[in-house]
Amino acid sequence: MKVLVTGAGGMVGSHMVELLHNRGDKVIGIWHKNKKNVEQITLPIKFVQCDLRYAQGIDELIMDFMPDQIYHLAAQSYPTVSWISPSETIDVNINSTINIYEAIKKARKYIDSSYDPMVVVACSSAEYGETLNQMQGKGEVYVKETAELQPLHPYGVSKVGQDLISFQYFMNDHIRCIRARIFNSTGTRKVNDVTSDFTRRAVEAEKSGIWELRVGNLDTKRAIMDQRDLVKALMLLAEKGKAGDVYNISSEYVYKMSDIVELIEKLIGHKLEIKVDPALIRPTDEKIIVGDITKLKKDTGWKQDIKMEQTIKDMLEYWHNIS
Repeated sequence: MKVLVTGAGGMVGSHMVELLHNRGDKVIGIWHKNKKNVEQITLPIKFVQCDLRYAQGIDELIMDFMPDQIYHLAAQSYPTVSWISPSETIDVNINSTINIYEAIKKARKYIDSSYDPMVVVACSSAEYGETLNQMQGKGEVYVKETAELQPLHPYGVSKVGQDLISFQYFMNDHIRCIRARIFNSTGTRKVNDVTSDFTRRAVEAEKSGIWELRVGNLDTKRAIMDQRDLVKALMLLAEKGKAGDVYNISSEYVYKMSDIVELIEKLIGHKLEIKVDPALIRPTDEKIIVGDITKLKKDTGWKQDIKMEQTIKDMLEYWHNIS
């Protein structure tokens, strides 16, 4: 199978191209700004630098390669950055998605009218936003795909746009796609999320002997899954998901941010002095984020295999090895 992965420089994409290659697929990975993870990959995988905001590059790639599957993972993926650069976030996340679908249309027009790839689009739980808080006020926790989309930051808004533009291309142009609303995930090669920041800072504290940990809000709760379980879900959706449909991908296990700190302390064998950094507090923040994954499990048979303790152990070892 020929597979194109955008965002191959990110945590999920870099692990995914390795898994696809080892499965025997012919893979091309697209990266743009971040090459650090790409440089860690020793397998003979073809990587191409391409800014997806500009159509020519992705047009040529898709028309030359004609991939059977496209995993669109590339994004400006940080809510905190989206407050600083809202226009860029919207541009990257929505226009890049449009350009992929338009490239498929051009491939059908100029190369093969029967071209029919499956596109798996990495959408986000951030699309639900305030709906999550409203649900919790009613005593509900697990959000379904049918819930109202009320994002709380520009990143969430951009993901709603990406989600709905995909639905539009499915309905109007019959391009098969899966909209995967991904909840919190982490793992080796991840940066700028709570678990990666905490594990990296813990390793720095261990090496310096200054046992401090800068944190934001430790009272929020998140369903966090290992990137290996996420990659497995995305690949199952490409094979078994219903084209045009939307699926939550969420851990079934919910962790308070203070729980993550306690797991890290247990694994490093040392208590950390907590220092709350106002810069790490978001203007608005969902109190708890966890998705209903009934549809995902029913349609694909997916189940979560990796426990958080194993994920954190692997991340601590990763930071030890690269720092």
